Amino acid sequence: MNIIVTVDENWAIGNRDRQLVKIPADWRALQEQTAGGVIIMGRKTLKLMPQEQPLFNRKNIILSANPAYRVRGADTADSLDALFQKLEGIPGEDIYVCGGESVYRQLLPHCDTAYVTMVEKSYEADRYFENLDKSEEWRLTEESDEQTCFDITYYFRKYKRI
Repeated sequence: MNIIVTVDENWAIGNRDRQLVKIPADWRALQEQTAGGVIIMGRKTLKLMPQEQPLFNRKNIILSANPAYRVRGADTADSLDALFQKLEGIPGEDIYVCGGESVYRQLLPHCDTAYVTMVEKSYEADRYFENLDKSEEWRLTEESDEQTCFDITYYFRKYKRI
């Protein structure tokens, strides 16, 4: 499985149930990367999607502890066991974990590739992703040239589990 995440220089991902930054090229990269595949996200991350709706042209699975939670246009899973049953037969390279913090924490051990948009800025935050640069299990394998969006500098990075 893959992870897609945007982090600041402290590996922060959100504050008060909001994204730290919105970068159009980052959004396009997520859409292109996941098209035709499966994306997994939590209930709060779904609320950050356009019109709070599942993304078109891919299978959306919402991981929520609430067994009664339902979303039109998406599957739901109330546990990791239920999630993995829904993923049976789907190649891992077609599966993308898209947030939020608790979903990342639960599924990172099952992932072997991380696509990280690294923003060279520090934001006020209350949600974080594991710092892969400090992990013994992950290695940076690719990094884009410097990208900019107004006053924001960022890089597209790819990490592989070793």
